[in-house]
Amino acid sequence: MVDPLRLLTQRVIIAVSVLVLTALLVYVDREGYNDNSDGSVDLLDAFYYTTVSLSTTGYGDIAPTSDTARLVNIVLITPLRVLFLIVLIGTTLETLTTRSREQVRLNRWRKKLRDHTVVIGYGVKGRSAVNTMLANGMSVETLVVVDPDPAAIAEANEQGLVAVMGDATRTEVLRRAGVPTANRIVITTARDDASVLATLTCRQLNQTANIVVSVREADNLALVRQGGANEVVTSSDAVGRILGLATVSPALGHVLEDLTTSGVGLEVAERLVSPREEGKQPRQIADLVVAVVRDGDELPFHSPAIGHLVRGDRLIVIRPSEEYPWARREDAHEPPPEEEPEDPADRPPGGI
Repeated sequence: MVDPLRLLTQRVIIAVSVLVLTALLVYVDREGYNDNSDGSVDLLDAFYYTTVSLSTTGYGDIAPTSDTARLVNIVLITPLRVLFLIVLIGTTLETLTTRSREQVRLNRWRKKLRDHTVVIGYGVKGRSAVNTMLANGMSVETLVVVDPDPAAIAEANEQGLVAVMGDATRTEVLRRAGVPTANRIVITTARDDASVLATLTCRQLNQTANIVVSVREADNLALVRQGGANEVVTSSDAVGRILGLATVSPALGHVLEDLTTSGVGLEVAERLVSPREEGKQPRQIADLVVAVVRDGDELPFHSPAIGHLVRGDRLIVIRPSEEYPWARREDAHEPPPEEEPEDPADRPPGGI
């Protein structure tokens, strides 16, 4: 893919070269030109004549009078004038065409965008959240990143993500990211006040999406929940608890760090109960079951309300990140849902 800035620079160099070459031709044959103001043509007059001639302005105050100068205008300067106009007009038309084409593609993409996940803030927490979602089977095509930092947008694009640059507290920016049709929204801004405002705006645009918000201070937890967040994670308190536990018990700190790291060691996962597990108790499952989600209620593993597992239950389990013969993953062999092939034209070209 050609760098637009490099392409524009090349065309500017061509245009300037044509301008300089034409001015030198006029200056060399300056005796064949007449200046109505003083009768003579110097280097400045040559550049002036070249500028108004190539731009087709043609004031007529400087004009070729000799046959040689007129022949040079016909044979050399006229083709250079055409080349100069092609460079300028071609660049303008290409820019307009490219913008129109990209706008059409973006409009088609937005119309088809449904049930996706919007991640607001692509800093340390945002990148970690995206990597965790991708590691747990979420498709990169269903993720949209919003961030005001061009460097963060470029990094998201390098990862293959669709990225929208702008302030996430503005309604227009959130609309461009498809917040009104999103299924999940993750808010990981650097400041709690921005998180509160982004939560309020997102909830106003989308009444049904599951909104997960990260705040630094526990004092803001209730405020974010009132703003419409379904789940709130207090980052400073969570880190503080892990630090305290690691101080009291280094081994416990290592285990907690392992559980929160994707792809290595142990992982916490949610999966659907398999047919052969129905009718069993949680302790009889190969994976370590810590909770059961039934009819929207979260039941801890020791709850007597669980009884036996039934169809439709979802299990919160601790298991190895990789599948081993002695620790088979029940969801590892489930066939993936069939998806329609994506039209490349419906995919936006990275940043929006």
